[in-house]
Amino acid sequence: MDSAKKFISEQRNDYTWNRAGELTAQGARALPTASAYYLIDKLPIIGWLPKYNYRWLVNDVIAGLTVGLMLIPQGLSYAKIAKIPVQYGLYSSWLPPMLYTFMGTTKDLSTGPTSLIGLLTSYAVDDLTGQYAPSDVAAAMACMMGVYGMAVGFLKLGFLLEFVSLPILSGFITAVAITIILKQTDSLLGEDDVRDGTAHGVHDIFSKLPSAGLYTCIIGFTGILFLTILDKSAKRWPKNKVLWLLSASRAFLCLVLFTGVSYAVNKPRGPDTDNFLWEIAAVKTDGLRTPMFPKTDLIGKIATRTIALFVGAAVEHSGVARAFGVRNNYETDQSQELAYFGVANFFNSFFHAMGVGGAMSRTSVNSSCNVKSPLSQLVTMAVVLISIYELSGALYWIPKATLAAIIICAVWPLISKPITFYTYWKTSLADFISSMLTLWVSLFINNETGLLVGVGFNIVYVLLRQTFSRVRTISSDDQSELEQMIDQSRGVPRNTPNDVRIFRFNNSFFFANSYAVRTAILDGIRTNHAPMYSTVNGAEAERNWSVVAETHLRRLRKKAKVQDISALPPMRLLILDFVKVNHFDYTALRHLNDLVKELKKYAGKDVEVRFVNVSYYVRQRMERGGFLVCDAGKSDDNGTIELYPSIASAVLAPRKNSGAVAEVVQVKGDDSSSAEEVNYSHQEKA
Repeated sequence: MDSAKKFISEQRNDYTWNRAGELTAQGARALPTASAYYLIDKLPIIGWLPKYNYRWLVNDVIAGLTVGLMLIPQGLSYAKIAKIPVQYGLYSSWLPPMLYTFMGTTKDLSTGPTSLIGLLTSYAVDDLTGQYAPSDVAAAMACMMGVYGMAVGFLKLGFLLEFVSLPILSGFITAVAITIILKQTDSLLGEDDVRDGTAHGVHDIFSKLPSAGLYTCIIGFTGILFLTILDKSAKRWPKNKVLWLLSASRAFLCLVLFTGVSYAVNKPRGPDTDNFLWEIAAVKTDGLRTPMFPKTDLIGKIATRTIALFVGAAVEHSGVARAFGVRNNYETDQSQELAYFGVANFFNSFFHAMGVGGAMSRTSVNSSCNVKSPLSQLVTMAVVLISIYELSGALYWIPKATLAAIIICAVWPLISKPITFYTYWKTSLADFISSMLTLWVSLFINNETGLLVGVGFNIVYVLLRQTFSRVRTISSDDQSELEQMIDQSRGVPRNTPNDVRIFRFNNSFFFANSYAVRTAILDGIRTNHAPMYSTVNGAEAERNWSVVAETHLRRLRKKAKVQDISALPPMRLLILDFVKVNHFDYTALRHLNDLVKELKKYAGKDVEVRFVNVSYYVRQRMERGGFLVCDAGKSDDNGTIELYPSIASAVLAPRKNSGAVAEVVQVKGDDSSSAEEVNYSHQEKA
């Protein structure tokens, strides 16, 4: 009996059980509210549609039409890359825009088939040729992309994609672009039996040049010239609206022009395609396919090999969404974007569609059209459906060389410039090695293996860094022991000005945590400091369509128990303490640069950023990566960020932009002991 009582008493006083009970109770209390927030977040249209301004409709219609006209030739071209009948590129393009209207968190992103998805799909199509129809293989891969996307998105596991660093992504996308161009060269030149693989492909292309088709070459290279002239003209005269419109729709214009030429030349030569002067796409669209679930036995065969396709496409999708959110001053929800990515691919696969994701070129054009909301996606959907049902006769005569020209011009800008890889070399040897491994393995083995090798190298590298951390002796020649002791004991002044915010990194700052750290810093600033009023940070209705940032910020302030928003102090000085940062890479450098830019948007151009306790190793990485830093007191006001030896010195140093002068005074506390308090007197700038 005594043993039983003792056991019961121990269980009642057990910390782990008590803590588990507290967490369970907290979770139960928060469950109704959290569930409501979760469901609302899955349909962002609930937040922004009531604030929609009818005057935005013209912009949305124009943007939707422009992107729809781009999507027709790109959908056909990327289906050709995937080695499925080209009309399935159109079947893949109508449903995702409609779903994005309800689930998207950006106004700019355009989803549909992409060159990356097309290439990675083609590998599975090649391997399973003869066993399954190519369109069935593509649909099964899209289905599994959807399953993975929904799992990652709905469970908010998007942070896992951060293990794909920017150097790896650069090497991967560059290899994909080069591979796609090589695969289209046979159609561009009219050559037959060009083998897959970089080495074999280059050999066959040059060995078969004497047998290239003259008329095919004329059509193909004239198409490239046409597309290039329109593109360069718009860049040369960016303010010319006519040139901009022609450039934005150049792929569609190229398709219409050369399809007309093909019809006029080949139609009189009879129904036998062997008599045609060049090969045609022979597109046959007679409406949408009857929806059906992809073949279950096929899904089992491609489930594992779809992982690389999902990772590459999901990183591309979320990266494009994030980039245009920063560019156009609204916030995106990465987990929600991945949830949409999963839903769109899963349900799109029922219509025999290939995988889809965000595309940089179409998104850029959509943004250039000054699109106002995701409502433009409905117009894009309508354009694609019209092409499926009404334009099948015209699309039949598209030259394959024209599709190859459109593909080559679309993916050429994806090839990273040599200076990009040289920057990785200067910033970090590990970044350079990971990008090179990914690039060359992708080119000469396959893209899936290249991506896995790059990610695997980064994981091993991080583990080795944590296991074999370097020790560096710190020289104290430039500082006396007394000065060191005073600096360490003083630390941060007890009463820090309310317009100052200090953050200390708790670990290394590198690709795996850089996005989360940047987001946490910005959240802390926005929660506790008022913005600089402008068109950037004005009222939501005056700014743009998105309510993601407003909703997120309202929840943060509610959690922080911020009652009176009007009483929040402005933000004048941000101090980042790098005392625990012993590793720094290029991805972190980019996120740090974006952090400074977003801070100036929120707090105004006069806000100052100061770094503290930056080690020699980290400083070298910053400087080699092109980040402007200098020792305290040596800034020339050109955007250079000053480095301070301690938090105290960073807080107490005079303000440059605001004209504030720090002053330490002694004040008496309740215990009659003296404490430091920092006062600031504002003076006019000289």
